[in-house]
Amino acid sequence: MPSSSRTGRWPVPAPSPRSVTGATAASVARARSGFTLSLFRAMAARVPAYRDFLRKHRIAADRVRTVADLEWVPPTSKKDYLRKYPLEALCWDGKLADKRAIYTSTSGSTGEPFYFPRDASLDLRSSILFELFLRSTSPRGRVPSTLFIVSYGMGVWIGGLISFQSCRLLAERGYPVSVITPGSNKQEVFKALARLAPMYEQVMLGGYPPFVKDVLDEAPRHGFDPAKTPLKVLGAAEGFSETFRDYILKKAGATRPAFDTASIYGTADVGTMAIETPVAISLRRQAVRDPELYAALFRETTRLPTLAQFHPAITDFHEMDGELLVSGGSALPLIRYALGDRGGVLGYDEALKKAAEASPEAAAAVRKETGKSALPLPFVYVYERSDFSTKLYGAIIYAEHVRAALQVGPLAPYVTGKFSMATTRDERQDEYLEVDVELKAGVKESEKLRRQVRDAVDAGLKRQNAEYHYLADSLHGRVTPRIVLWPHEHPEHFRPGAKQRWVKKN
Repeated sequence: MPSSSRTGRWPVPAPSPRSVTGATAASVARARSGFTLSLFRAMAARVPAYRDFLRKHRIAADRVRTVADLEWVPPTSKKDYLRKYPLEALCWDGKLADKRAIYTSTSGSTGEPFYFPRDASLDLRSSILFELFLRSTSPRGRVPSTLFIVSYGMGVWIGGLISFQSCRLLAERGYPVSVITPGSNKQEVFKALARLAPMYEQVMLGGYPPFVKDVLDEAPRHGFDPAKTPLKVLGAAEGFSETFRDYILKKAGATRPAFDTASIYGTADVGTMAIETPVAISLRRQAVRDPELYAALFRETTRLPTLAQFHPAITDFHEMDGELLVSGGSALPLIRYALGDRGGVLGYDEALKKAAEASPEAAAAVRKETGKSALPLPFVYVYERSDFSTKLYGAIIYAEHVRAALQVGPLAPYVTGKFSMATTRDERQDEYLEVDVELKAGVKESEKLRRQVRDAVDAGLKRQNAEYHYLADSLHGRVTPRIVLWPHEHPEHFRPGAKQRWVKKN
């Protein structure tokens, strides 16, 4: 790393795009040994909140001399770090107003937004991962002319805007990439597919997986023929199964699972952190088919994680007791930051060695499928959160918001306030939110009562959850909860004496 990193200077220059898309084992090892330590030293010197955080935990920054020493530094989190200090104190030199920042917002479990400022360096790092996707999925390294349709939410959330910025930077670097930003307005997506897509060699559709599915289901009726224009899908905000991937591939007219789809692992806190690559997708698909390989790679065998690759000069991951810690620099830098995600980290050689030992046939199949597209970047795997929330079309739905909706006056005589909610899919792979609600003793279900509960939950979510409100306006009845009324103390969801499961994971 540059000697300036020892003086607390930041940012350490972002890696060049070509150094990532052409990464070597040696370059990745150098990045892993220097990025996080350099960021720590700079934050300890220049971020007032982090200096105070270290002081309170009795950590002497000058005694942290190696990456191994960082293991003794307590993690930061939104609760214990971000919400404990003024926003300015969390930024470089305790200043913000005179910076050139772009703000994005996310709501915590309290519903109170937290505003994350980001600078140009974060957009650059994100664009490098987008470039990695473009180059690693293009035949013989030639990137065809591409129309990128950004159908992530375009409000205060990070997905849509950072995707647009990444595409703009790719175009400035000479890639034949054009972009249009309809957000989750399906009619505008259909128009772009019908009128603009035929002018390009390929289309990339970026969006939340359930929304992308809706678009692909309906696109042929709006004049789009995937047989005439190759289409790739770039998802984000939530993972999906390989069955869902197969469904998307079929609808998109795509034939290469590892090259025609990908999922981004990102967050408003740190930006674009990791991305599915051909080798990651191929390895995951083999693991789904092979229980021994699955058990060798992943900590939990009952849940399927997203498997992605990251470059440690962009963001770096570590694992502590099954929880992921991420480090990344921007206008608001974060180090050893607990996102609340469960998962793990695997070195590139480590993952392939485990694969070869568990299933030589699967390892050979991965090598054959991905060929020269594989890069020696470390892997991160992440599970869907099992806390008091679920996701619907990329929006986080919190149990406490549903609970509040069920406590309104008109419903009080009929429901106990206990419920269990889950995001699930029907036979057509359409995603919906099911809320199982417990009736009071002696109350019988009726269609009228079910509609009352549905309308109360829908109104409550719109009132308290900006992301849900945005989806409801954009997708109309598609996200309206489906309510199932259950008799009092029914053992399926409301067994007496048991701790209530507010969120059920399918």
